Order: sequence, then C-alpha cells, then structure tokens
Amino acid sequence: MTSVRAVGSTLPPIRAAAELARQELLRRELVECQLVAGIWCHGFTVAQLRSIRSSLPPTARLVVAKNSDVAAAVAGTRWEAVRPFARGMNAWLFVRSDEIPPALRPYRDFQKEWKLQLNDFTGAVFEGRLYGPDDFAKLESMPTRVQSYQYLLGCLQMPAVSVLAALRARREAMDQPPPPAADEESAPAPAADK
Repeated sequence: MTSVRAVGSTLPPIRAAAELARQELLRRELVECQLVAGIWCHGFTVAQLRSIRSSLPPTARLVVAKNSDVAAAVAGTRWEAVRPFARGMNAWLFVRSDEIPPALRPYRDFQKEWKLQLNDFTGAVFEGRLYGPDDFAKLESMPTRVQSYQYLLGCLQMPAVSVLAALRARREAMDQPPPPAADEESAPAPAADK
C-alpha cells in the first residue's frame, strides 16, 4: 500500500494543521484585545452560549476553545499570564475596548437569569495584570472611559471656574463707585501749620 503523502513532504498532518489554524484564530483575537477572561462553562448548552454571545457588546467576543490552543496562542505574548487558569472547561471572553464593565455585565446578568453561580469567571488578564475570580469586583467597578473623561474635565474645569469667579467679583467691585463718606464732606480740611 502506498501513502498519498510524498515521503519528503513538509505538509503537516490534518490534525496539526487544524490545531495551527485554531491557534492562529486565537492570536488574531488577541491582537487588539484589552482584556482576556476565562469563564467556567461546564454544562452550558448551545442555546445558553448563543444567549451570552447575543447580549455582548460589539467590542467583546466569546470563544469556546481548547485550553491547549489558548495556551499555545498566548505563549510569548503579553497575555501569557492567562495560562494558569487555562484548565477545565472554559469559554474565553475577548474584549477589544477599554470599556471593561459593559463587557462583563452581560455575563453577570446571564448568571443571575439562569441561576448559574458556580459558572463564574476563572480569571482574567487586563493591562498585563492577572485578576483571579475574587478580583472581578475591581474590574466590574472600574469607571468607563466617558466617566473618566468627565472626572478629568471636572478636575481641570474647577480651578478655572474659581479664578473666573474671583476675577468677575474683583471687576464688579472696581466698576462700582465708592460710597461717599459723610464725615469727609461736612468737615473742613485741616490747615497745615508751618
């Protein structure tokens, strides 16, 4: 029996090629990513996964991938901290925006709706820092970009408003004529003695 593949062929086997393709898809997800989070998805149905995906904002994507593919895709990148929680049955949330709380909120709402408290986040990496399951409250309470800009603008605006108010009060005080002194008009000017 002869083999279909030539003896000197450099083509990878089909299984290895499929694995490399999956890893490349994950690497593409990581390119503009701001946050990668693992979600324990044991027992999820296809309908539940579709429900989560449909409720996510356009800047977030939920991918069910093998942990070995995720570990290979993040190797040597800034996302390598993901590897410790790449165990068990995980779905991976890729967020391509710095609007982190709006991307995490749909899954929390899904958990409450389906009463799946055990299916929680397994961990995340944001700005190079690893967040464990207990640290997600910090990520979920982060201000959004709009809130940060509002705060910054308020901080920049308040000193300027205070200076303008002081200048306006000074100008109004200078525009008003001084009140006439009643004692100075009726009293004669003292004579100078030499």
